[in-house]
Amino acid sequence: MGVSAVPGSGKTLVLSHLGAELLSAGLMRPGQEILVVTLLNSAVENLTARLAAILEAGGLSPNQGYRVRTLHGLAHDILRERPGLAGLAEDFEIVDERISGEILEEVTQAWLDKNPTALEAFLDPDLRPERLKRVRAEQAPDLVNDLASRFIRSAKDVQLSPGELRQRLDTLPVRQPLAEMGWAIYDQYQRALGARGAIDFDDLIRFSLQVLSADPAYLERLRRRWPYILEDEAQDSSHLQEIILRTLSGPGGNWVRVGDPNQSVFETFTTASQAYLRSFMEAEGVLARFLPNTGRFTLSIMRLANRLIEWVSQEHPNVDLRGALASPFIQPVPSNDQQQNPPDRPEAVRFVARRLNPGEEIRFVAESLARWLPEHPDKTVAVLVPRNQTGFEMVKAVRRRQLAFTEALLSSSSTRQVAASIGAVIAGLAEPDSPATLATAYWLWWWNHPEETRSGVDAQQVRKLLGRCRRVEEYLWPSTGRDWLEGLSGAEVTPEIRSELAAFREQVRSWQGMALLPVDQLVLRIAQDLFREASLLATAYKLAGVLREASLDHPEWRLSELNRELAAVAQNERRFLGFSDEETGIDPESFQGRVLITTIHRAKGLEWDRVYLMSVNNYEFPSGEATDRYIFEPWYLRERLNLPAEALAQLRAAAAGDYLAYEPGAATRQARLDYAAERLRLLYVGLTRARQELIVTWNTGRSGDLTPALPFLALQEFTKEHLHQAKSGQG
Repeated sequence: MGVSAVPGSGKTLVLSHLGAELLSAGLMRPGQEILVVTLLNSAVENLTARLAAILEAGGLSPNQGYRVRTLHGLAHDILRERPGLAGLAEDFEIVDERISGEILEEVTQAWLDKNPTALEAFLDPDLRPERLKRVRAEQAPDLVNDLASRFIRSAKDVQLSPGELRQRLDTLPVRQPLAEMGWAIYDQYQRALGARGAIDFDDLIRFSLQVLSADPAYLERLRRRWPYILEDEAQDSSHLQEIILRTLSGPGGNWVRVGDPNQSVFETFTTASQAYLRSFMEAEGVLARFLPNTGRFTLSIMRLANRLIEWVSQEHPNVDLRGALASPFIQPVPSNDQQQNPPDRPEAVRFVARRLNPGEEIRFVAESLARWLPEHPDKTVAVLVPRNQTGFEMVKAVRRRQLAFTEALLSSSSTRQVAASIGAVIAGLAEPDSPATLATAYWLWWWNHPEETRSGVDAQQVRKLLGRCRRVEEYLWPSTGRDWLEGLSGAEVTPEIRSELAAFREQVRSWQGMALLPVDQLVLRIAQDLFREASLLATAYKLAGVLREASLDHPEWRLSELNRELAAVAQNERRFLGFSDEETGIDPESFQGRVLITTIHRAKGLEWDRVYLMSVNNYEFPSGEATDRYIFEPWYLRERLNLPAEALAQLRAAAAGDYLAYEPGAATRQARLDYAAERLRLLYVGLTRARQELIVTWNTGRSGDLTPALPFLALQEFTKEHLHQAKSGQG
């Protein structure tokens, strides 16, 4: 059975009740389980808790008869039972994303060192020499790393090992340079994993399917163990996920897939596709069902979402995008439903047509929040942004206005605070004679002081003085006649400043005395000097663990290399899970009276009374046309090529053994359409997070040349007409 469920229809609840009913019906034999597969670890916890509660309420054991797993968790279960069938040792290691990312970076850089001119044919021939030098040094490594990452993931998704791919490439009459690049890095990456006796997350899935194919008896045992398979978030299923679950369910098995194709928003950076669920629901022998009713939001917001589906599927000027969204349309709940739709308020849905630059847009939203929040202490509100960077600027704006807020971005402000503060101290230890690192370390040391001890110190002046200290050793470890602090003079050097400089000198001396400690102990000792809050200390403890792992993986690293790991967290280059409120899970109802700032992607599955949806311009939500700009088409490449997309097209041609299947530039054009379609679905997700009030804004971009996205204009016109009808009594 395939079930297409609209936002707020309760698909996870329905799936949980289905699992509980199967267990209570007495259909399971001893040793059998219902297998439930979902997308994220947080969803595993949610489904497990719901199933347990339903079973317990029905008088059944809440912890027996079912297994809830992510696809990676399921693959791990399968592979651990028979690793030998995949050519793995019993004690094989699974490397996490941090380690696999490090391996890939090292392999990519080694390849670039051997092939320094490999990208020259794809660069803009009009690049000036100084720009070309910068591209080679800065942009090329990141571009090739991204290309290789996507190439490797896709090669594994079509179940091609480096050796098998090499054979396919050798049969092509025409050399495919991007596929050759991807293969070379893939080959060395797998060799590096093999040297560790390790596999990555994508290997987990590929090898688990290999095990199922290699041992029919083992497969039959698993089919008997899991006679019912329930799949949540099926719109985000991948090619291999579909094959594994189809294999496990077998020709006579029971497989229920529940999802919303209109909410598939991970295709750009994963191998997932909503096309798998749609094709499944249309296949012969599959029962297709719909959950169209929801009590989540007002009729005005419901009509707006339905209008977006209708406009995209019938009126979008780019006909190639008309399949991005599809029915079912959202319907209100029946009159006897326990959760009725909120009272309708057409005037609470606004599309702000005003032309704003990015800074003005942020100020507009912040000022609106400042007016709204004090009058609605019992309501929930969220600001949804397309990218983390806009979220970071929004955080600064609401903080300046002293508004209560929580953030759920790539990493939280508290985590960045911990990483940046500890990193500044370690940088000072790694460069003990640098005035700049000393001044930065002081600033963060002072900033983390309790409020009452900060008020009497001119920290900016202290920071300036330290930045001008050309002989740091004479400040930290003075000798007779060589004491930088004693030599300071001038009206700006008050007794309070001298006292502050002396106190900081003692602190730095203490840190220098710890410099030879193992890095995790060093981090914890520094944290104890900087922080008082339990959540900040807990985050520091976790960061210490990350650095300890890095030091074990790279025993040759010095403090400066280890500090790059902290910088990656502090500068939001890497996802890091801390212990602050904003990172331990989002429950909108627990944040009444305060604004939550997050990305549209992270808002999926959540809802708020009031939602601000920002940056709905033709860059964030393009039309698929070449006249728009696309984030994955770097300015320094010729013909605005999307090299990762071109590489994947060459991979598909090699997998098919048909070099004519690759047409230069076609993959770039198709990638624009695929991205534009996904952004339409992302807009749909953003609109349907609001229960009662919705404010949508756009901005002109940094260069001032962006325009409102096409769906913004269509929906703006629709809201005007709908509001006019409501006021005239026709709505």
